[in-house]
Amino acid sequence: MGERRPTSKAASHIAVAHLLGVFGVRGELKCRPTSVGEEAIVAGRACFLSADGTGSVVLAEVRRHHRQVLVRFQGVENIEAAQALVGMQLFVPREEIVLSPGEFLDEDIVGMRMLDPEGKELGWVCGVEHYPAQDCLVVEPGRALVPLVKAFVREIDLEERRIVVALPPGLLDAPPTAR
Repeated sequence: MGERRPTSKAASHIAVAHLLGVFGVRGELKCRPTSVGEEAIVAGRACFLSADGTGSVVLAEVRRHHRQVLVRFQGVENIEAAQALVGMQLFVPREEIVLSPGEFLDEDIVGMRMLDPEGKELGWVCGVEHYPAQDCLVVEPGRALVPLVKAFVREIDLEERRIVVALPPGLLDAPPTAR
């Protein structure tokens, strides 16, 4: 397959939350944790505002308000200071992310080859979409969605950069997803 494939470089820092907006007048921010971020967002933790590990901030307070996660940073005491952070992401060092067996970071599987059980190449993973029912691999060519479930996925080999799947006929022939 002659398509250009992204090579997934292991990022040194992983996004754990998106800062969505200001909450109240004390400098708190509403945040949306990423799929790996909920456990990483704890008071006292040093985080970064950039994927390269710059822009260090310390979480002074973390609390839940209804269904939202609210954070406040050391030195951010008012609405104006908090507003300057809206739209940013929080990152933590990759080595501090704890994964359960069988869990992978999106960055680890983007760029992997997808093969059938006989070793025939079916495409490559260009992205991961997170849906309420399950996560799906976005597979090129054609941007087909492959549910990331045991019924289809037989093996994920990080060393060999391959995913072996047994798919029902026609799954990869589906029309491309809208973007």
